[in-house]
Amino acid sequence: MSRTDPVTPRGRILLVEDDADSAYYAVHVLTTMGHFEVEHTNDAAVALQRARSEPWDLVLADADLPSMTGTELLEALREAVPALPVAVMTAHVAIGAAMESLRRSADAFLEKPVPPARLIAVASALIAGAAVCPPA
Repeated sequence: MSRTDPVTPRGRILLVEDDADSAYYAVHVLTTMGHFEVEHTNDAAVALQRARSEPWDLVLADADLPSMTGTELLEALREAVPALPVAVMTAHVAIGAAMESLRRSADAFLEKPVPPARLIAVASALIAGAAVCPPA
């Protein structure tokens, strides 16, 4: 009988996502395939409070939250924890002023559905402090 050693998490990710299916997908991919520690909240205000009070390596946030826009959350996170990388995900990639602002301000901008390999690669790069290449 072989014994497998537990995998050390590659970093702590705070996921801010109000859609239950999208949250389940991201948590599953990032924990089981990417070996990250992931905590999820569907509330932007809770995420902001947790970002201020707990150590995180990355915030992965939906751009379209009911309680706060993605732009508002990103600005608040930049003010509260300036060095914390933030990746924004959205299914609404139409180039409007708000989406363009998010695209330029976030450390990474991901279009849903995000393929598992891309999600893991972006999280890994941001946690390692590397620049993220734009989508192909």
